[in-house]
Amino acid sequence: MPSPQTVASGPELHSPREPVVPQIPAQGTRRASSEDASSAHREGLRPGLGTFRRAFSKASQRASGCAPQEDPGLLRRSARLLFRSLRRALDDGPAADQTLATTGPGVADGREVPSRAMDSVSPQSSTEAGPVELEGEDKSVADLITERKLLAAFEQLRQLETRLVAEKASRTFEQDPTGFARRAMDVCLHYDGLAAEIGAIVLETLGPDGVDVALLTELAHVVRAEEETHPEPPADGDFLRTPRHWRQHWEDVVRQSARERVQQVSAGEAPGAAEGASGLAQLLAELGRLVRRDLQKVQLEVHPAYAAAGYPAWEAYLRAFHGAVAQRLQELAHDARGCEQLYILLDWASNVYSSPDFLGSQDLALPMEPLPPLLAPDVWARLESDYTSFLETKIASCFDGILQVEQSRWVAAEAPDVLQGHYHTPLSIDVHMLVAEHVKAAGAISAELEATTLRICARAFGLFLPRFEKAFLESGAVSEPNLCANINACEDFRTHLLARFPGSLEELEKPLVAATCAFQKRLLQGLQGDVQPLFKVLCTKAWLTQDVLQPLLDKVVAFAGHLEHVVPPRAQETLQEVHRYVVREYLAQVLRPRERFRGVERVSGSQKMGLDAQAIGSTFQGLGSEATWLGRAIPCVADILGETYKDDIRGHLETLIRSYPDIRRDHVLAILALRRLGHRRNQHLLTHAQDLLRAAAKAGGPGAAGSHVLFEEIEVPTSVDVLITCI
Repeated sequence: MPSPQTVASGPELHSPREPVVPQIPAQGTRRASSEDASSAHREGLRPGLGTFRRAFSKASQRASGCAPQEDPGLLRRSARLLFRSLRRALDDGPAADQTLATTGPGVADGREVPSRAMDSVSPQSSTEAGPVELEGEDKSVADLITERKLLAAFEQLRQLETRLVAEKASRTFEQDPTGFARRAMDVCLHYDGLAAEIGAIVLETLGPDGVDVALLTELAHVVRAEEETHPEPPADGDFLRTPRHWRQHWEDVVRQSARERVQQVSAGEAPGAAEGASGLAQLLAELGRLVRRDLQKVQLEVHPAYAAAGYPAWEAYLRAFHGAVAQRLQELAHDARGCEQLYILLDWASNVYSSPDFLGSQDLALPMEPLPPLLAPDVWARLESDYTSFLETKIASCFDGILQVEQSRWVAAEAPDVLQGHYHTPLSIDVHMLVAEHVKAAGAISAELEATTLRICARAFGLFLPRFEKAFLESGAVSEPNLCANINACEDFRTHLLARFPGSLEELEKPLVAATCAFQKRLLQGLQGDVQPLFKVLCTKAWLTQDVLQPLLDKVVAFAGHLEHVVPPRAQETLQEVHRYVVREYLAQVLRPRERFRGVERVSGSQKMGLDAQAIGSTFQGLGSEATWLGRAIPCVADILGETYKDDIRGHLETLIRSYPDIRRDHVLAILALRRLGHRRNQHLLTHAQDLLRAAAKAGGPGAAGSHVLFEEIEVPTSVDVLITCI
């Protein structure tokens, strides 16, 4: 039996480029001893294995352009099965000291005798002939594999395997189990070499050299032929007939090819903080172009080649690239920083990659089963969480920037524009764009992210409004046009922004109303500061003979000119407030006069009050005020003051109280003090007025008149005349 070193060396094959020198001894020459034959045998094996390795090294280098990568699974599997079979063969063989039969082929008395009956596949030929080949064939299996004649190589291997199995079954190797092991190793190594060549072809399929359709078709036929040759593991455990699993090997290499191509996109140059979002966007764009180009190539060229052999290449490549892209995207997600980078990843995954137009053609078929998520749910949730955290900071910063822009406008004393007849401030456009852009961007990714973004915007805007209000009112830019522009902006937010996102921004209603009221109050305070001194000349001697009310009304008309550029709801509301203020302040001057009128002057004063009431009413009616309820207040007081028939004063007082239920007893006393009717009549009228006030209170108080407030805000000081009226 050969030495252990001989068995470990294994059979090796000559390269097709190196001539094979037969080692058959000449006739008449003395045969070498067993030791010399063993030594010569070992020397004869080394060139063959080196040639075999060189052949497959060249094939792998040609396919990948780098050092060959053997499939460790295939090699381990072949080696494991080989030595298991070898151990079984050794255990079943004859004793070491038994004399070998001289009639059988093999080694006898130290002589090596080639047998033509073995058709070049006997143990002798496997150790000395070099390349594995069938008798009558011009090329060895290694040559055929190197030349990528896959079907021919597989057919030779299949025939060698069939003959070797038959010889084993006929107990040909009963006296030489190591010979069977060498021959079996030879076949297994060539099977592995053919599998390695299949892998090399798959790896170079998507390369720049184009697609060899005929070669891919042949490859698919070889894989199917191997499956048909080895449908299932043999019952006796013979490793030669064990399935090679080339279909799984093909799918593994397809995944490896997709992974390597995806990883080559800007490999080692993932964008960091320096490159920012633009670098990540560029990388993803390049990744999308590569995947699109490769899958189009698979669909148009690779898939038809495999389809001829009934191979589902499109589904395999699609899933392979999907998995490779998912792995690359998760790597990028791990290193993503900042709101922009996180959004680019989310947007690319949900909109770009998942788009039906991603592959550039609607005709590209999708697999029957849906693809798994591009990003794992936990990774997606983490990205969204990180994005919203950064988004909160970013949106708050954006509102800070808007406030700074507005403050710069105030410093520059820029007047607001008039758009479509209304004062306009850039604040409205800035806020609308800020909210709309972020909500739209989030909505393109998911409804949940859109709702979260709306909440973030609402919270940030709610905190911004009080800051903006305070900063503006404390600035030197407070003017009627700017106040009106800000009122318009707040009303625009209430009517358009809240209406655009119903159910999401209700929390902004209160701060917007509060800001609007603050700007309206400041607007009215400006007018009040201008006209308040003009009320002091009312109810004086000069008032009886001069038109002192007209300058006041002129200022009101000028003020109302700004209200024409305010949106209608707030303009009318403000105008009515001005109307109420003028009537209220007029009555306040009447109820606390600087001078007392008697006789003819009292009658003249009553007439003058009537004329002023007409002027005020006509002025506000011309301005468009709808506060018609204010028109009866001054005339009622004027009628009480100038009534000639004292008994009719009761009716005027009833009209006044019914029209303005918010009038108090102090106001009635002040009015009666102007008239000086006498103690008994005053007491009678005061008692009747109190009954009317109690009845109005039971009927609902000020609410009975529609919550109109006029006299309630007029303070009447207690004077000597009022005290006398009470007494």
